[in-house]
Amino acid sequence: MRTTAPHTRFITAILAVALLAAWSVRPALTQDQAPPPPPQDQAPPPDQGPPPSYSPDQIDKLVSRVALYPDSLLAQVFAAAGFPDQIPDAAKWADEHHYLAGDALAQAMTADHLTFDPSVQALLPFPSVLEMMASDMDWTQNLGNAFLAQRQDVMDAVQRMRQKAKDYGYLRSNDQVVVNTVGPYIDIDPVNPGFICVPVYDPLVVFWPPRPGFFVGGAIRFGFGINIGVAFGAWGWGGIRFDWGGHALFINNVVWGRTWANRGFYVHPGYAGVHRWGPGPRVEGHRLIGRSAEERRAPREGRARPAERHHR
Repeated sequence: MRTTAPHTRFITAILAVALLAAWSVRPALTQDQAPPPPPQDQAPPPDQGPPPSYSPDQIDKLVSRVALYPDSLLAQVFAAAGFPDQIPDAAKWADEHHYLAGDALAQAMTADHLTFDPSVQALLPFPSVLEMMASDMDWTQNLGNAFLAQRQDVMDAVQRMRQKAKDYGYLRSNDQVVVNTVGPYIDIDPVNPGFICVPVYDPLVVFWPPRPGFFVGGAIRFGFGINIGVAFGAWGWGGIRFDWGGHALFINNVVWGRTWANRGFYVHPGYAGVHRWGPGPRVEGHRLIGRSAEERRAPREGRARPAERHHR
């Protein structure tokens, strides 16, 4: 069948009009329709909310409770406070296993398949510190949030508080700690790197001028401490320091990079020697024995740790 030229031109004109109409309608449809969701592996991260903001006075108050801790212990407290939800269970585990020490404690920490972050595990040899943190969760959470969101301000506050305690005569070197005041920053290090003392003091006293006749030498008590040996090296002990001027913390000689923005997924590379157990039943192969009343009083009063008799 032959097609005449006029008929061909007519069909061509109809097709052109149809294509033009379809093209003019397409933008309107595109504007009214929502874009398809991104693939699951490309979905944006959930909104974590804005970081908290603390004033200098608030931060001074937050750090005052621990500002005079030896640098290594203070660093572990700052890191662990960023996991406040884990602190109560960690405090319970530390209390129930307090009778273990040295290699036996380090082995138990590994054998029990603990799911706490390694920074929290690092405080398990210090049940009194974890008890203090668990007993005031508002303080613990705010301290952790401040260190995540305002690390520079927190570290500066520690130095301010230490300078006050030094200027008023409270903070000084003794048989347990060396207070290094050379340069613009104050470091507090243990005399024996294997023995970490937990000082006891009243922030309402040591950061204020002493009243006439007050004996400043007894305001900070350094009698209580914990032996930390090479068995705990995987948890950072032995490789911890602050770079006060650079506002950096090093754990296992690797800079601690956890911040408010990355707190949901940051994994500290310095804990390569600590196995990270996933969710699941905890393995328990030890007797569970809580501390006695005397064992609880000793750290609160800054006295030497009582002789351990539970395991005998």
